[in-house]
Amino acid sequence: MKKYLLLIFVFIISSCNDELDPKPNILWIVTEDNSLHYMNLYTKGGAEMPNVSSLASEGIVFNNAFSNAPVCSVARSTIITGVYSPRIGTQYHRRMSLVKLPDDVKPLPVYLKEAGYYTSNNSKEDYNFIKDGEIWDESSGKASYKNRKKGQPFFHVQNFHNTHEGQLHFDKEHLENALKTNNLDSVKTFPYHPDTPTFRYTQSLYHNHHKDVDKEIGKFIKKLEDENLLDNTIIFYYADHGGVLPRSKGYIYESGLNVPLVVRIPEKFKKLSPFKPGTRTSSFVEFVDLVPTVLSLAGIEIPRSVDGKPFLGKKLKKSKLEKQNTTFGYADRFDEKYDLVRSVRVGKYKYIRNYQPFNVDGLYNFYRYKMLAYKEWYKLFQDGKLNEVQSQFFKPRAPEALYNIDEDPHETNNLANDISYNEILLDLRTKLNDHLISINDLSFLPEPHLLENGLNDVVGYSKKNKDLIKRLIEISDLQLYDYNEISSKIKDALKDNNPWVRYWGLIVSSTFGNQALENKDKINFIFENDPVNLVRMRAAEFMLLNNFDISDSKINSLLKKSNFEAETNLMLNSLANIKTTSPNYKLNLNKEVFPENWFPPLRSENALVNRRMNYLTDSE
Repeated sequence: MKKYLLLIFVFIISSCNDELDPKPNILWIVTEDNSLHYMNLYTKGGAEMPNVSSLASEGIVFNNAFSNAPVCSVARSTIITGVYSPRIGTQYHRRMSLVKLPDDVKPLPVYLKEAGYYTSNNSKEDYNFIKDGEIWDESSGKASYKNRKKGQPFFHVQNFHNTHEGQLHFDKEHLENALKTNNLDSVKTFPYHPDTPTFRYTQSLYHNHHKDVDKEIGKFIKKLEDENLLDNTIIFYYADHGGVLPRSKGYIYESGLNVPLVVRIPEKFKKLSPFKPGTRTSSFVEFVDLVPTVLSLAGIEIPRSVDGKPFLGKKLKKSKLEKQNTTFGYADRFDEKYDLVRSVRVGKYKYIRNYQPFNVDGLYNFYRYKMLAYKEWYKLFQDGKLNEVQSQFFKPRAPEALYNIDEDPHETNNLANDISYNEILLDLRTKLNDHLISINDLSFLPEPHLLENGLNDVVGYSKKNKDLIKRLIEISDLQLYDYNEISSKIKDALKDNNPWVRYWGLIVSSTFGNQALENKDKINFIFENDPVNLVRMRAAEFMLLNNFDISDSKINSLLKKSNFEAETNLMLNSLANIKTTSPNYKLNLNKEVFPENWFPPLRSENALVNRRMNYLTDSE
């Protein structure tokens, strides 16, 4: 009997000790706009970052960590909620309006504060949702974990901006001077980039920015060490998304999504990690996993509203985590540039679905094109000085693409039409479709529709449109079949009573190009008479892509009917794509048809119509 009582006593003491275990401090060190392709820790020839490498030597290096979106506000909205952005309406960058989060979705710091953590963020937020109350205890350029109460655990985010895209917005004079003093012979450009002094210098400068940010990271970690905090602090280092040379930030390729992630866990908390220090793991993790992982480390129950899964914490098995090999990506609007692209990667195979494949990757974007490399790339394309791989950036894409990342890390060889990969293609196509339907991807309805109808109750909006969204996904997939097999379904879509079915019927028609010219009379009728502006512009888009003349007066008349800035910006995107692919395309657009408040300074988040109009009227 005494033996059993002793065992019970030991069990109780053990349980109490578990409850009394101190909570770890958790630190996120975040750099902006850098995929793993630019770091020697991951890629031979990349920038040396000794302080990050030192973390890696004591921690875990994740070879397959992914942002779900290749741009800041969408990525950060995903990171802080643990929810796929197209499910809750936070997928557009820059936000025209903020969405109200569903009642069951809370930002990570809220859960941590409730559990006794001091939460501080220095200093970037950039969320696409309305903040309900104070999310952080501190969030500013001066925010620090040092302001916590004695003995209180902290969750701190330290952002470093040295690698941000804006650091590469140098002018021609800077470039000319730099080329006189920099030896660029050792710089190897990516295969899809032209191998020019401009691209070599831009890449070299970007590597230097990595080295600079590493020094700042080293200083910050040294302060932790001096304060005797390293032994109590779990440190994450990651980038907020990929980038930032052309075709990375803002694009759903691996250079836009595949990010560095290193996690150092002190000896006293080693039971919270199934991985050994100083090792690498092939386990796939994505940004929706960060919230549940931090909650798991902090001993907090993970809410059901979170889409991700923890990859660190008690009772997780390495063998199970190593089998995780899937990540999803999404790309929608980037400033004034619209697109709709989704991706899924399973192991070494990456599947990309371009839902508007006639929108070229190189479609003009004011902020992207502040970089000289973008401007030069476009000029070389216009002059016919690029090879096939380098030219693809400015040409229409295939509706779907399949890449073997192990053999083709830069995604230049599309295997979608290779019959030997057909089984893999169909499997990944199905996986992506199942995912989009499971999250009820809101992007299949145009953004202006969400802004007018769903901002305050995105859950109700999602439920109301669930069947319609599934139908729109099915219509969009008509792009993937032989035209003769589905031509009757396109005709049915063009005459449907629902405007968004007609809308997608027109997008599919534009994808097939001259194969769909049998519908030109119906499409012209839609352009002249449809009651919905966005549907009429999609009809105009089909006609312009097929070289039909449309008078400036008719385009101006259509734009004048719009009294909603978001709607106008979406319509102007179609015209901008025509001009990007046909530089001689001229439009006599009238700015006076729009309200003056649509034309703030170009740097403003809401200067989208202004940027597009300047580009289309050659006053950029």
